[in-house]
Amino acid sequence: MRTDVMRMVRRNKLVGMWAAEKLALVGDTAKAYSDDLAKAAMDVNRNDILAVIRRDFDAAGVVLSDEEIVAVMSRFWLEAAKHGAKSSNASDVAVVQIARNLMR
Repeated sequence: MRTDVMRMVRRNKLVGMWAAEKLALVGDTAKAYSDDLAKAAMDVNRNDILAVIRRDFDAAGVVLSDEEIVAVMSRFWLEAAKHGAKSSNASDVAVVQIARNLMR
């Protein structure tokens, strides 16, 4: 499987755990929510996790802007790259470093 796809799966899993906490989901329910977002990375019909999270947050009354959600998604994109750095090539690591520098 391609490194960028695995990175997206990892990112979605991390974002899913964050969103589950905001939605007050715990235990197996939180894990299932996170797993579903991770699997969505592989499905072109379901991979817009911002829309999924926005819908779920609106339904649950969680007040966060799209910009705040995207900022969390970006942070976890970088985190996913860090965890996958052992299996990625040097150019992926360089891109992560550049992105971190731009976010400062």
